[in-house]
Amino acid sequence: MPKHKSENKSFIVWLRTTKGCENLKNLENLKNKEQKDRIVKYRIFLYLALFCSMTALICTGYFTLWKMVPSNIKIKAGVDQTLDFQLPASGDLYKDAIQVSGLPASNIPKDSIHIDFAKPITIKANEINRYVLDLKLFGIIPLKTVDIQVIQNRTLTPAGIPIGIYVKTQGVLVIGVGEFTGEDGQRYSPSQYILQSGDYITHVNDEKVTGKEAFVDMVKHSEGQEMVLTVKRGEEILSLKVKPESNQAGDYKIGIWIRDNAQGVGTMTYINDGAGFGALGHGINDVDTSTLMNLEEGTLYQTEIVGITRGSNGTPGELTGYIEYDDSNIIGKITENTSEGIFGYCNEQIKAQVPFGELPIGLKQEIKKGPAQIICSIEGEPKYYDIEILEVHLNNDNINRGIVLRITDKNLLSLTGGIIQGMSGSPIVQNGKIIGAVTHVLVQDATSGYGIFIENMLLH
Repeated sequence: MPKHKSENKSFIVWLRTTKGCENLKNLENLKNKEQKDRIVKYRIFLYLALFCSMTALICTGYFTLWKMVPSNIKIKAGVDQTLDFQLPASGDLYKDAIQVSGLPASNIPKDSIHIDFAKPITIKANEINRYVLDLKLFGIIPLKTVDIQVIQNRTLTPAGIPIGIYVKTQGVLVIGVGEFTGEDGQRYSPSQYILQSGDYITHVNDEKVTGKEAFVDMVKHSEGQEMVLTVKRGEEILSLKVKPESNQAGDYKIGIWIRDNAQGVGTMTYINDGAGFGALGHGINDVDTSTLMNLEEGTLYQTEIVGITRGSNGTPGELTGYIEYDDSNIIGKITENTSEGIFGYCNEQIKAQVPFGELPIGLKQEIKKGPAQIICSIEGEPKYYDIEILEVHLNNDNINRGIVLRITDKNLLSLTGGIIQGMSGSPIVQNGKIIGAVTHVLVQDATSGYGIFIENMLLH
């Protein structure tokens, strides 16, 4: 019996040892499997990271190349112009009225021209028209469709003189909606949820609104009867009903703040050969709503700069002008208020103040980084001041910020600290051509700011 027990114990030990080995082996296999899984997951992660990095790199490169060519290009009729984008792309230009130098006539299809942007190419258009260029990267990958517009080759007289501006809106502009206390002591807001800031009220009960005082008088004499307002909201024309309520003084109100005019000081950019002018390089917007003011009529007045508040980083400066709104001081009429500036006609009085001769226009693809000049009347008469063009954004969605510039003229910096309010519209000149106008200052850097391309002002 003892011997049998010993054998059983040996068997049990052997069995445990065998199971222990199996467990160790299973554990080792498990660890190996886990290690292999980690390696596989790590490889997958690396491949995904590599794929994402390559995709991001390709997308970034594609977008960079996309930005190198503007979506629209303007060229001057009858003038040889060189386009040098140094881009590995080519495409077909549709129209048969364009001549491309360096290409034999026999190689030019009747209805299209193949253009390779990998090298400089000279284009000449003989007529004012529009053309389309289907551009492909490496001649294979679609890049973008470029609109090419042939415009009249023009010369302009740079002005740079200060102007007093007065504009009257179409109807009245709603700048805010509020409430008031009625005769019964209750609070009323008749226009709440009906009118909103930026609305233009042009008619009341089909009667034209001629101004702020006329509108207030219409409400006052409504006797509390419901009024039908014709309202321009963006591009929509709406018919809205509002019922006036009487305030504690017994006067009928509809609870809105309104404005019907704006005035200020700016700079004239150019005068053309027909006495037409362009100024500001941006539209006149309401100060409270930032809405582009719908112009009914506008007037230019003679103005005299009587003070300069120097700008500093974080605090824009301004020109202070004295304007006498008298018929004898009228120097022009404003016919358009657009996002590209104000436009109209000026008289001989203002033309006599401009000491410069005509200059050709420079298109955006002709602008180079580096030295340039602006013209403004800081010291009593228009003068050239030195600047540096830092960036040229050919595809900027904001048309008023295509040019990034910095004031480098020491005299101008000592007088103004940089770009200040009232200098908007100052013409920008480079290589004897008008290329744009100053539009905005960088609030955090008073020496720097933005400009609009002159071609945008001419084709507003």
